[in-house]
Amino acid sequence: MSPPSGNLILALNSGSSSLKITLYSRRSPSPNSPNDAPAVDLVLSASISDISAPPAKFKLKGTAAAKSGSSEGSSVSKEESVDSIRDHASAFDYFLRCLEEEASIKQEDIQYICHRVVHGGNFAKPVVITKESYEDIEHLTDLAPLHNGAALSVIQVCIDKLPHAKSIAYFDTTFHRPMPVHIASVALDQEIAKKKGLKKYGFHGLSYGFILRSVAKFLNKPTEQLNLIVLHLGSGASACAIKAGQSLDTSMGLTPVSGLPGATRSGAIDPSLIFHYTNRAGKITHKPSAAVPVDVTVAEDILNRHAGWKVLTGTTDFGLIAERAELEDEDEGVAERNVYRLAFELFVDRILNYVGAYYLKLDGQVDALVFAGGIGEKSVPLREAIARKVRCLGFEVLDEKNNADVGESKGTVVSISVPDTEKSGPGAGGRNKQILVCHTDEQFEMANDCALDRSRW
Repeated sequence: MSPPSGNLILALNSGSSSLKITLYSRRSPSPNSPNDAPAVDLVLSASISDISAPPAKFKLKGTAAAKSGSSEGSSVSKEESVDSIRDHASAFDYFLRCLEEEASIKQEDIQYICHRVVHGGNFAKPVVITKESYEDIEHLTDLAPLHNGAALSVIQVCIDKLPHAKSIAYFDTTFHRPMPVHIASVALDQEIAKKKGLKKYGFHGLSYGFILRSVAKFLNKPTEQLNLIVLHLGSGASACAIKAGQSLDTSMGLTPVSGLPGATRSGAIDPSLIFHYTNRAGKITHKPSAAVPVDVTVAEDILNRHAGWKVLTGTTDFGLIAERAELEDEDEGVAERNVYRLAFELFVDRILNYVGAYYLKLDGQVDALVFAGGIGEKSVPLREAIARKVRCLGFEVLDEKNNADVGESKGTVVSISVPDTEKSGPGAGGRNKQILVCHTDEQFEMANDCALDRSRW
């Protein structure tokens, strides 16, 4: 059916070199609907990748609006390379043209645009974009250099191209606001730290919010009674301990570079390492006369863009890394296999550091270990490696078939473990600790929240 006129919500997720776009229609509120019922319906989705390495790849899939008085919509699908897309602004502009030409949807029917903004500083809730809030987000760009700048460029083009629609910023940091002060604080002069906002903020909050609600529904348990260890693993990766439905701790800190390593990020390292890494003298020295200053932007560029498994292996494709990590030394054409195994095992090791720590912080009272994100949802061998190690904590044994078939499941949450009576008794925390995979959806999380907020409609 044609989406209701003036009832559309656009959700945008800007990556460092990509843009995900999803269009939803708001459902009419019904007093008989269950509390956890979705408030939106999917209309269409689009993705633009390789924006910084043209030609960009454009994909569009969904339902076209009704035409010529017909009450039925039709399927629309498009996939192509586009030379004219050079940045996030031109990527969104191209999408708008396709929206009307391919899907026959009028831009005027879009009432709200939800933007995922990685760093929200001290924003406690989503905000409508105004001149003031735009400038506030702009000031935070240095703390999330791979994402905030891209989001702002798309926000600006939305204001220019769709002036009738309200743009709302949804922040990844908001979910982690309940973290205790002693966990969020840094061991530095607090007067300076507070003045400059130096503390742990945490990220991937929109994903964690979606996962929390989805797992609660799957386990038939209220969110406020749920304890989870969640692994959002993608080119940017983080872990989160959720206690009684709130963020207790998370691996990322002041910026997304801390915590787990990523495709091009270093993850947590000795803070002095970067100065020795960039020392031009060729050796470590503490002599003032031989010291060479390192510009902050140079250090941030190395840690954000020239680190991670890309520099270890030459590729950002973790699927390829996992595949080659399993090959034997003598396998033909894999002379550099050791670097893939190094990257794979390094990632597993860092993940286990957080799983173990969060297990202790939750007093062993954990309902489930949850995998999410591109790698978490797709990497069978990574989940196998982690599952083997967490058996000693009382987590259920991995179901190899379910683990291998995750990609074929239509459910939002999939269990990849089976009850293990030897590990799920009182000595293991007294709970049945499941291992789950959640197909997270940050765009839905934003649009659904927007639709549920009756003050906006």
